[in-house]
Amino acid sequence: MDGYADIVLRRRWLVVAVAAAFMLVMTGGVPRIGVTNDHRILFDEGNPQLAALDALEATFSESKTALIAIAPGEGSVFTRETLGAMEELTDAAWRVPYSTRVDSLTNYNHSEGLEDDLLVEPLVLDAPALRDADLERIEDIALNAAEIAGRLVSRDGRVAGLAINFALPDAADAAVVEITDHLDTLLDDARASHPDIAYYVTGDVIMNRAFADVTKDDMEKLTPIVFLIIAVATLVLLRSVFATIVVLVTLVFTVNTTMGFAGWVGTVFSPVNAGVPIIVMTIAVADSIHIVTSALAGVGRGLEKRQAIMESLRSNIYPVFLTSVTTAIAFLSLNASDSPPFHVLGNLVAFGVMCALLYSVTLLPALLAILPLRASRAPADKPGLFDRFADFVIARRTFLLWSVSLLAVALVTGIWRIELTDNWTRYFDDRYEFRRDTDFIIDNLNGLESLEYALDSGREDGITAPPYLRAVDAFAQWSRQQPEVTHVQAFPDIMKRLNKNMHGDDPAFYRLPDDEALAAQYLLLYELSLPFGKDLNDRIDVAKSATRMTVATSGHLSAKQQRELDQRAQAWLNDNAPELATAATGFSMTFAHLSQRNIDSMLRATIIAMALISFILVWVLRSPLLGIVSLVPNFIPAAMSFGLWGYLVGQVGLAGSVMTAIAFGIVVDDTTHFLTKYQRARREGLAAPEAVRATFRAVGRALWTTTLALAAGFLVFASSGFEVSWSLGMLVTITIGFALLADFLLLPPLLMAIDRRKP
Repeated sequence: MDGYADIVLRRRWLVVAVAAAFMLVMTGGVPRIGVTNDHRILFDEGNPQLAALDALEATFSESKTALIAIAPGEGSVFTRETLGAMEELTDAAWRVPYSTRVDSLTNYNHSEGLEDDLLVEPLVLDAPALRDADLERIEDIALNAAEIAGRLVSRDGRVAGLAINFALPDAADAAVVEITDHLDTLLDDARASHPDIAYYVTGDVIMNRAFADVTKDDMEKLTPIVFLIIAVATLVLLRSVFATIVVLVTLVFTVNTTMGFAGWVGTVFSPVNAGVPIIVMTIAVADSIHIVTSALAGVGRGLEKRQAIMESLRSNIYPVFLTSVTTAIAFLSLNASDSPPFHVLGNLVAFGVMCALLYSVTLLPALLAILPLRASRAPADKPGLFDRFADFVIARRTFLLWSVSLLAVALVTGIWRIELTDNWTRYFDDRYEFRRDTDFIIDNLNGLESLEYALDSGREDGITAPPYLRAVDAFAQWSRQQPEVTHVQAFPDIMKRLNKNMHGDDPAFYRLPDDEALAAQYLLLYELSLPFGKDLNDRIDVAKSATRMTVATSGHLSAKQQRELDQRAQAWLNDNAPELATAATGFSMTFAHLSQRNIDSMLRATIIAMALISFILVWVLRSPLLGIVSLVPNFIPAAMSFGLWGYLVGQVGLAGSVMTAIAFGIVVDDTTHFLTKYQRARREGLAAPEAVRATFRAVGRALWTTTLALAAGFLVFASSGFEVSWSLGMLVTITIGFALLADFLLLPPLLMAIDRRKP
């Protein structure tokens, strides 16, 4: 090690030049980085819920939608002005790029019987010319039509909806931007023409644009904030301008190399992994801080700068290498996640950690040798802060061991309060217009979470068979009775309406036809009467062998509540219509299963990673006992964090499934540094209490500094507008704090308790 350090310090300018050239070449890949706005990137190709959704869209139509709510300032939507505005917007919506279908209150295909003919026409024609009687008739029809009441018009008649379906091309990201820009212009014009009417827009296409916006915000706004926080914290804690400059230059080299590598390999970022530069920066600062702090301490003891740097490398390169490897292993375990963006996050952070190791043992000591390095002399006869803290821990070790253990047990019990849930409508906070509009539509028009059922009759043209129609209708009626359900769109409702129409609109005939041939004729006549773009392909498959039933739910149902509703539905189908039994699919259900699937896959991966890291620590420390002891401050903090989260919040989504692996990879660093220094002191002949004191003196300030830097870096995630990012940031920050508590107040008493009889 002395020979290596001597080469780095003697050829310091060459080392800096080579490092700079390597960094610049890697940075050239940054422009190649992509950003996607497709929410489907959250799902692995083998995800069964995604496969079911793809099958549904292939059978019926794609579920790429935008839903616009139209809300007059006062009164109902059944006025000439509001209906006229809806007519204008409906007509304009057909011209939105990639639109394939537009459904609204005004162009709803209302059917009536006219002697032996069937008359099908839009519910509203030429709204400004409508008479009061016409308005009353339209209101009565709309609020009593099972197909649209509660879907395209609120049941109190105060808000109306307009749904646009899209067929996106292969270049979906660019298409989403084009669509949303067009919609923004369209709605701005509508607001200018009708200032008394409010417009709100949501849907999965709109959410995709929000994905792109939050990714851009997190990468462009949060990264500079973290860098500034780390710079200030490092300067305050190290009390050296030049040492701070060295740390910051090392961080810049590390982040640039990592992001450049991401570009060279064609990485596409999303909100889930947009925090890669922040995580790499906060983790990389730990390596730099340990080496710089030790070098400053050496200068403070009177060593020459060169000697201080060499001693710092000698004492830190081994634990820094070890912590880098264990951290990389923990992040690589994210490859087991069921959500591909976490694979990108894990792989890039692992790469960044190894880059930080490389620059910390090459560039950093070379820069320390070039720049002035000064530190105030520590008084020889006056104990330092961490000497006094060590005295406190040693004197109260029994009390601390029991009190911290009891605190951990009390917090861990809160884990059972946590519900794993994901809800796409809550992925963004209300700083984003998408979230505000979505909340309004959910509260005033209808819920956006829905369960989609593809109900197969078992044969071609079987959907008009009376037994099939009765079974589907019974399932629809059962669904409407569930407290979570606000609207059910089912094919039998159309057949009931047609049966009534073909019997002179007699309400007594609002029931299912008893004759299959007659029902087939009704359906054929109705389809021939539908205008272009308003066919039933989104409800009926081409072979007329299956229909689609959509069950819309109220409010912001949790993922667990959606899964439970589907389980009850499947149980009802198995008991009453086993020939139709199928699991629900749809946009919402894929999210409802995501966190549960991810927690299952990550649980196994995290256990394997923890076992591997624990084995490495046992092998490195050459002590099975110390290896086992090391597990306590590594496992306990994550459990305490989840427990506290259970008491304070109670719900965690996608972030919770990967937090343990990420946090474990970070907190193991401090434990490793503490144990390696403690073991070194014991091997030098110090008793356990004195070894603890020597360890605090050697690494106490560095652990304190790195913890503050790490906590500050991850705490910035809490300002993200994306739920996965802010909850992950909060959980990791809390875990880092508990890890310092465990390393300072639990690990030393535990070491002294098990090591007291050993020489």
